[in-house]
Amino acid sequence: MLNDSINRNSLRGAFREVPYMGVIFVVDEAHKRGFWNGHPDWSNLGQGQPEVGPYEGAPPRIEEVRIGPQDHAYGRLEGTDELREAVATHYNRLYRRGMPSQYSADNVAIANGGRLALSRAMAALGAVKIGYQLPDYTAYEDMFNLHLERMDPIAVWTDEAEGFQLTPVQYSTAIQEHSLDAFIMSNPCNPTGNVIQQGELEALVRASRERRVTLLLDEFYSHFIYTDDGNPADSPVSAAAFLEDIEDDPVVLFDGLTKSFRYPGWRVGWVVGPKKMVESMARTASSIDGGPSRIAQLAAIQALEPDRADQETTALRQNFVKKRNLMLERLEMMGFRFARRPLSTFYCWASLDQLPEPFDDAMEFFWRALDHKVMTVPGKFFDVNPGKVRSGPSPYKQWMRFSFGPPMDNVEMGLDRIAEMLGKKSST
Repeated sequence: MLNDSINRNSLRGAFREVPYMGVIFVVDEAHKRGFWNGHPDWSNLGQGQPEVGPYEGAPPRIEEVRIGPQDHAYGRLEGTDELREAVATHYNRLYRRGMPSQYSADNVAIANGGRLALSRAMAALGAVKIGYQLPDYTAYEDMFNLHLERMDPIAVWTDEAEGFQLTPVQYSTAIQEHSLDAFIMSNPCNPTGNVIQQGELEALVRASRERRVTLLLDEFYSHFIYTDDGNPADSPVSAAAFLEDIEDDPVVLFDGLTKSFRYPGWRVGWVVGPKKMVESMARTASSIDGGPSRIAQLAAIQALEPDRADQETTALRQNFVKKRNLMLERLEMMGFRFARRPLSTFYCWASLDQLPEPFDDAMEFFWRALDHKVMTVPGKFFDVNPGKVRSGPSPYKQWMRFSFGPPMDNVEMGLDRIAEMLGKKSST
């Protein structure tokens, strides 16, 4: 169970000890050993952001924005009309062509980043039974913890035999067995790199529609899509393509510029869904954050200009699939095992169970890799456990998330150092 007790005589006073989420824990431990962001002698294979510099095929990075006197004032809680309309147009263009039900600005709310958009959603949910998949995004745990007095989170365990991917049957069964009101999940999935798409994604949307279960889909890696044979896919993935009626289907989508457009520092995220649901989430901003930055929103409109957006996201898949293929090949040569090869994100979810001791334990691997100036994220951090109701060792204690988010040369350096640590001959 959670321990929120306080000691007023401590330097923390009335504040509880807030745990780090996984990536922040990793960065903090690396900082203690001399790491700083961009350090040339460190490889951050735990990185949760994509590389942000220029690369082949992408448009020039947006580095300027012109503001007017009105941009010094407060903006609307849900964001500017101009950016909300640009996001709606972006979704209609990519996923709703020829469909009678189209998104408008009223279906969109802007937030300062994805975690804030998700936090608004959590704050707006009522007294619900809410399902979530395991493993999944580490930040969900503390988001749940803030609302346990009215939420009942229900874990749905994915199977290694299925590559840790939630199936439509599992989803529908969980809804029925637990009488779920809502379900939250990342798709594409952080940490596994799985993506539910095509008929299986349509089945999830259909089950949500028929059972009136509010499906909250964190789609922040929507454009990082690859084929089975290691090529960039032709298009992104979103449940928006499978909605019959955008106002009636209880499906809420979260995305932004952080991952697929490689502007994490702008802190621009959004939620797209039925107007009434979006309005409820936007209202929570009055007490949580006060609304998004007008300056960042001006820049975001440039990023979503159709030709620029398509050029950026096409180049994204072309560049990141090369790093994906390299990482898979190198890790497999070193003895790592995959339940399923990633078809999305910039993560490889690898088992250490075939490595020699002590490297077959993720935390031991993590500490020893830090000694080689390589950062990784142990699997236990994706064992989302609201309220710490489950005790004992995590089932993911032999799993590790490796990131190919950094530039290619930094990924190669990290893989070389892991090979050296394991006593394997480097490919370089």
